[in-house]
Amino acid sequence: MRAVVHSTITSIPKADWNRLFSSGYPFAQYDFLLALEQGGSLGLQRGWLPQYVAVHDNSDTLVAMMPWFKKTHSYGEYLFDWAFAEAFDRYGFQYYPKLINAIPFTPCQGPRLATAKGVNAADVLPVIESALMQEHDVSNLQCLYIEPNVSEALAEEGWWQRFDIQFLWQNRGYDSFDDFLGALVSRKRKSIRKERQKVSEQRVEMRTLPGNELTADFWHQFIVFYQRTYLKRSGHGGYLTPATFQLWGELLAEYIVVFAAYRNDEMLAASLCFKSDNTLYGRYWGCQEELEFLHFEACYYQGIEYCINHNLDYFDAGAQGEHKLHRGFEPVLREGFYRFMPSPLNDAIEQYCQDERAALNEHIKTLRAYLPYKNCD
Repeated sequence: MRAVVHSTITSIPKADWNRLFSSGYPFAQYDFLLALEQGGSLGLQRGWLPQYVAVHDNSDTLVAMMPWFKKTHSYGEYLFDWAFAEAFDRYGFQYYPKLINAIPFTPCQGPRLATAKGVNAADVLPVIESALMQEHDVSNLQCLYIEPNVSEALAEEGWWQRFDIQFLWQNRGYDSFDDFLGALVSRKRKSIRKERQKVSEQRVEMRTLPGNELTADFWHQFIVFYQRTYLKRSGHGGYLTPATFQLWGELLAEYIVVFAAYRNDEMLAASLCFKSDNTLYGRYWGCQEELEFLHFEACYYQGIEYCINHNLDYFDAGAQGEHKLHRGFEPVLREGFYRFMPSPLNDAIEQYCQDERAALNEHIKTLRAYLPYKNCD
């Protein structure tokens, strides 16, 4: 087998990419990544340089694909490695650039390596690693928010494992939102009802907008919301450009659903989600006016109700946020794997990963004790 590294997704035929990444996972879609590139959210100035690896067998048939990015910083990853970067800097070593296998700005578990039928991850990963190391002089490689089939292969290859705790709502065959509330202890059930009632009392009307009904005016307003939210939280206008959002609207409408808040037909806030065959993914939120409990309604309760009404199994509402726990989102472990080049710091980094894993395993047990369900294991 041989591997070819492509610096743009446009050098890979869309049909070939989609043949391998054939699941309904939205973030590995050709057009999702194309919109990031062509919309200017990736590139040299952004510190995200695409390095898509295509693996061909001996008959030159494409048998595997894996999206990588050369990074000159650690922003937009969410399974953060600031401690490693700071240690390298403290001891006079160069941490950047690095290579990561991830979906930019998207901390959602899903396919990171696509293989043809009969081709195993363990067969192609060493070929991919070798090709990347021949082209790039980096301190480390990372695979973030990966699926179990790839994590098993990386563990066998000696990569170091890290965990991240996220919060996932799971549909246990609920017939309605009230049916879901019936599974909660009384105090939490009453609290959620009060929060939803408070939103209604503020004369807010919630609307569910399918991706194919989103107009140019909607995208213009939502981008203003998104940028305003980032300015308040982080002091910048966000990682994504307006052009990327607009391209998603054009190319990926079937994967998008929005929960928008209106008053007198004026949009006050909106939560932008993507969806697969079985999962709703909450991704971006923004508002014009901050109203009490509106964030919880738009970003959590509307999504839960949508999953119930559309028979989706899971609602992944995004990174971080232990407040989700009290609203029915259960703590789950997500994985990342790391390969560091030889360095005097390697032993310390490996020990850090082991200690961190042990601490997170204990922490998730503590978190589960606070779940609001009547019967928690």
